[in-house]
Amino acid sequence: MAGRAAEPEVIWARPERTGRGPKPAYTRADIAAAAVRIADAEGLDAVSMRRVAAELGCGTMSLYNYVPRKEDLYELMVDAAGGEHELWEPSGDWRADMLRVARQTRALMHRHPWLPRLMSPVHGFSPNALRFVEHCLACLDPLPVSYGARMELIAMLNAVVTMYVGSELATAERTRSLPWSEERENAVRAAWVGSRLATGAYPRLAAGITGNPEPVDMEEVFERMLGRVLDGFDPGD
Repeated sequence: MAGRAAEPEVIWARPERTGRGPKPAYTRADIAAAAVRIADAEGLDAVSMRRVAAELGCGTMSLYNYVPRKEDLYELMVDAAGGEHELWEPSGDWRADMLRVARQTRALMHRHPWLPRLMSPVHGFSPNALRFVEHCLACLDPLPVSYGARMELIAMLNAVVTMYVGSELATAERTRSLPWSEERENAVRAAWVGSRLATGAYPRLAAGITGNPEPVDMEEVFERMLGRVLDGFDPGD
């Protein structure tokens, strides 16, 4: 296909458009924005080179002059979404700043529900990702650990947020597909689990469930998860 590289290549090292001719009709930002619009509205599976080309009003083969592979298109999308991160002046309180980062990342992933599927170290070094990681490292300046440990903290926090949001999105998608209410579904399942616990075969599980009879507050669970990750890096603990 036109523009396809014969060797491994980083999309960011390529010129905006290969080949001769007039000034490019589109920028990478245009292409990424079109792909993000499609994914936001219809899901990641709706994104294809043909569909993005149609959104832009150009031929599919023409798009390959700008983006040689679909994987490159995904990288443009992840970078475009990453550009929505707010980068503030670090407060000097590394825990507060990293909690703010995690909450913001969670909100970003809910705005773009396809994003957790594309989270990968391969996409971790795009221009906006580099700015984001540098910002996180600046927030961690007060933390007296090595840069390696700081990078590990950033990666671990991002992994926890990605996993948590992925679970939230999957649960919400399943709930939307139910032919009955979520409450009815939960009641039936709770009754079945209760009947199993009543047999006495699962004493530890029964103690765990009966010891927490109140409904689970998922916001509190999220905050506790973040706190436990940060606790592992806090030299004061």
